[in-house]
Amino acid sequence: MTPKATILIVDDEPDVREVLEEYFIAHGYAAHCAASASDARALAGRHPIDLALLDISMPGEDGLSLARHLRERYPRIAVVMLTSAGTVVDRIVGLEVGADDYVAKPFDPRELLARVKSVLRRTSLAAAADLGAERVRVGRCVLDLAAHRLRDDEANEVPMSPLEFDLLKALVENPNRALSREHILNLSQQRDADPFDRSVDLRVMRVRKKIEPDPEHPRYIRTVRNAGYVFIPSGE
Repeated sequence: MTPKATILIVDDEPDVREVLEEYFIAHGYAAHCAASASDARALAGRHPIDLALLDISMPGEDGLSLARHLRERYPRIAVVMLTSAGTVVDRIVGLEVGADDYVAKPFDPRELLARVKSVLRRTSLAAAADLGAERVRVGRCVLDLAAHRLRDDEANEVPMSPLEFDLLKALVENPNRALSREHILNLSQQRDADPFDRSVDLRVMRVRKKIEPDPEHPRYIRTVRNAGYVFIPSGE
């Protein structure tokens, strides 16, 4: 079954991590756990994360610093802070650095789940509204069809050849539909090309390196055996 979303749980207490991981998995989510901010940074760099649950009070780098890092580097990741009861200042600072919500410890897992659902609902709707018709989210990048540009989550332009743009444009304009090599070549106006030419495969490989969180295990541009390639907007 496809997970509803992927949660990053960051807490230095093993019992808290274990309980939350089991609880979210039982409710249909995928989960990654980190005992420190450094571990969380590494996980966020390797895996697509939808929401991070961050304990504020951790040895070494605290949750506030980690929240700031995630917000600056991965703006699409929603952030929920876990705070100790009564630490009003931490909550205020957490919201100021970009947290979407906070939950005080000790908490009822059912309340935390409800907060997570609410935040994911808000952030997914906001992300969809931000793009508009000419801008399409493609993995960890946004393709601007009108400007012929690809940008990453830090708004940096990702170099892209005209043929790579043609490939991405063809795929995003036909979401969830497998396109054959011949179809892709035709859409990019290479009508005299051999449909068994491996240039399309090489182009797909280059594009995956730019847009996939893990190019070795592509989620957004997938191979369909004997059919070609398909763009999966949700990556699920």
